[in-house]
Parts: sequence; structure tokens; C-alpha cells
Amino acid sequence: MNFAFLTTTDPAAAGGMLTSVLSLGLILVVFYFFILRPQQKRDKEATKMRSSLQVGDDVITIGGIVGTIVSTKEDTLVIETGSDRSKIRVTRWAIQQNTTPKEK
Repeated sequence: MNFAFLTTTDPAAAGGMLTSVLSLGLILVVFYFFILRPQQKRDKEATKMRSSLQVGDDVITIGGIVGTIVSTKEDTLVIETGSDRSKIRVTRWAIQQNTTPKEK
């Protein structure tokens, strides 16, 4: 077999290959800082919010159900919804937002 095409002594071809590798590296760095890193930050904030939920907090679930937490367990919460005081058990990861006003 002839592998002469894999090696090159042409400086122009080596410069083109270096430019391609550098541009690919630049694209990966931009991808990390504009897409992956902000998503990791949002995930960390959501996990912190879900772990700090307490009885009495007003919450909104991913499905849009609005309620007040009446009891908590390790992985589940019981929320009270509506004026007829219906109770629904949901998992912690299903909570999208805590709407209880916080003191700063």
C-alpha cells in the first residue's frame, strides 16, 4: 500500500490543516461558553431551589399546576390546589418555580 497521501511536505497544506484544527477548537470553546455552561448554571439553580422547598411555599409545577406545599418527603411533595383544597402528590423534580416572595 502506498500511504504517501498521509504525509505531506508542502507547508501550505500543513498551514491549512492547522487552520482547520484551530477553527474547530474555537467552535468547541464558543459552544461550551454559550450553550453548555449557562445550562449547567440553570440546572444547579433549579436543584438548589427544589432542595430548599418548605411547607407553605407557593409553587408552580412543570405542568402548570399552581398550589401551596402542605407536606414534604424526600422525593415527593403534597400540594394543595384551588379553593376546594384538593391535594396532589408530585415529585420534587416536577416543581418549576417557587413563587413565594422572599425577603432580601
